[in-house]
Amino acid sequence: MKQIRQQVDQIVERVLILILGVMVFNVLWQVFTRFFTSSPSAFTDELARYLMIWLGILGAAYVAGKQEHVAIDFFVKKLKHSQRTKIDLFVRISILSFALFGMVVGGGRLVYITYKLEQNSPSLQIPLAIVYAIIPISGLLILFYKLTQHKE
Repeated sequence: MKQIRQQVDQIVERVLILILGVMVFNVLWQVFTRFFTSSPSAFTDELARYLMIWLGILGAAYVAGKQEHVAIDFFVKKLKHSQRTKIDLFVRISILSFALFGMVVGGGRLVYITYKLEQNSPSLQIPLAIVYAIIPISGLLILFYKLTQHKE
């Protein structure tokens, strides 16, 4: 299972690097066309926004898998080991519940609805279902990471 997690990590890392690279190039193109040509690029603002959404949500799933997310554990560290174990279990169940119901089920419904309604983005004219698809994808990643998480 550890090898599969490492492979998933590598794939997600590469996707995040690719998204960031495209975003940097996109913003540089936007600045170039705005200041050095007579016709600024029309799609770059929207593309940067969608790439930022993907970067943020997929990055959050990646960080959750690495267990490097922000945690306020000042009070938890002062508890006994048995109490910490119970709180850790509660937190893990809460994360799994949110990832399953909020991201996979809710995000999946959002993708389905926008796909069925054939909603497209204004400038790029791509289906908004593609933009929203990162929500259930990241939810599945979080579920995978948390279910395969080993105890430290």
